[in-house]
Amino acid sequence: MRPLTLRLLAVHAHPDDESSKGAATYAYYLDRGVEVMVVSCTGGERGSVLNESLEPRIWAERDMAGLRRVEMAAAQAAVGFQHRWLGYHDSGWIEPESGDPLPVNSFGAIPVEISAQPLVKLIREFRPQVLITYDENGGYPHPDHIRTHEVSLRAWELAADASAHPELGEAWSISKLYYDRTMNPARFEAVFDYLTRELPEHALLKTLTEMRGWVDGRPNLATVSIPAGAFFDVRDAALRAHASQVAPDHPFFFWPNDILQTAWPYEDYQLVQSRVEVTSTDPETDLFDGVEDEA
Repeated sequence: MRPLTLRLLAVHAHPDDESSKGAATYAYYLDRGVEVMVVSCTGGERGSVLNESLEPRIWAERDMAGLRRVEMAAAQAAVGFQHRWLGYHDSGWIEPESGDPLPVNSFGAIPVEISAQPLVKLIREFRPQVLITYDENGGYPHPDHIRTHEVSLRAWELAADASAHPELGEAWSISKLYYDRTMNPARFEAVFDYLTRELPEHALLKTLTEMRGWVDGRPNLATVSIPAGAFFDVRDAALRAHASQVAPDHPFFFWPNDILQTAWPYEDYQLVQSRVEVTSTDPETDLFDGVEDEA
């Protein structure tokens, strides 16, 4: 047996998704010696400017793809993870059930069997024990988020199959597959209850009251809460690096960290598949629970 090198792979649709969905977790595990790699499936080329105060507005209008690469590099530097581009073009937002076609050669328009192959190659090279991605709804119904789910699950299967694409490297079986559950009802309720009880005049309470409606009636599917509260400031720095997509004071993204660290100092995930026996009690406390030393 040799000492285990823990490795976590997180697959996201666009640059900025990694910062709003998991950046504190990545910083938490990096602080504990885990290798963390983030994959961006697309370059976010068709993203709109969502920050009206963006200073390099002309740059965004002239070269959104280039700007988003610079922003991604800044977010990577803020957290410290490894990063890879899968190399596909942003599909852009399509209204669900509109029937509008996806752009030719965009990520959502390419067959999964093709677009999964570069991810299979990355998995076999990086050899992670944990894979994090989105659920079948993509977290929200952007075609690239849904395709990220589909590509991730296909790569999870193919990477472990020695008969599949041997030209992409030696087969590697990822131990555990998780879905991101950052926006879960328990988080909203915990913060809402804290504010109602301790800070009933706080401005966030009005915003949160509206946001609770978005998750009202949804089941809480999270099975593990990672105690990443000490790294919320790192997450915020990564988010602000994506200045074209995130206003620096946006109420959806930036809740006071002192409140969060008291009410809900976690980022949450759902264990979907495991090839190892999970030994901890329910809920889990570690994404790597059950992962053993390598032979």
